[in-house]
Order: sequence, then structure tokens, then C-alpha cells
Amino acid sequence: MDYRPVNFGQKFGLLREQWQPRVVAELNDYQFKVVRLEGDFVWHSHADTDEAFVVMEGELRIDFRDGAVRIGPGEMFVVPKGVEHKPYAEREVKMLLIEPRGVFNTGDQGGERTAQNDVWI
Repeated sequence: MDYRPVNFGQKFGLLREQWQPRVVAELNDYQFKVVRLEGDFVWHSHADTDEAFVVMEGELRIDFRDGAVRIGPGEMFVVPKGVEHKPYAEREVKMLLIEPRGVFNTGDQGGERTAQNDVWI
């Protein structure tokens, strides 16, 4: 077994694309994914799971149909399952996503922004 910690700085250094989450670790059936974001995403929801957003750098806004939440460095927010939401980053955000294995980033929406699942970095 390889006993080394995950170094987020090193992982973000390997990640060039935006809106393409990459797996850095698994815990039971949950994946920890690093992602770079900038601009607007698509409205979507995840019918069967909550989704945790942990901001490492930058500021993320998650829009809801009835409001919004802003998440800064060192903060996290959990979007409950079934709640429609749309992430937005005015400037680049480096973030950690925590969600079950197999969850698509665009949830039930699909489309051209859907990233390939289970890609490790």
C-alpha cells in the first residue's frame, strides 16, 4: 500500500481544463474530485444524492430558483438531493467535490458540459 497524502496543490497543478472534475481519492462509494471552474454552468439537479462543494481558492456562487449562496476559500456547502442548482464563478475557482461514484456533473441535464466519470488525476 502507498501511504502518501493527497496534495491538493500538486493535483490542481496537473489539472488544466475547467469544468472537468478529476478523482483524487475514494472513501467507500464516495469520490473526492478536484475541479477548476470559471463562468456559468448549467441548471441541473441530482435526484438520488446530495453534492458537497468545498472551495479551496476563489469564490463560488451557487444559484437556486429561489436564491443563491456564496462559498469562499475554506468553506463548504451541501446541495440536497433533488434541488435544482447552477454553479457560477466570476473568476477561476479551485474546488473539491464530494459525491458518490458514478454521479455526472450535469446531473439529470446532460449535454455538452457533461464530463467523463471516474477519471483520476
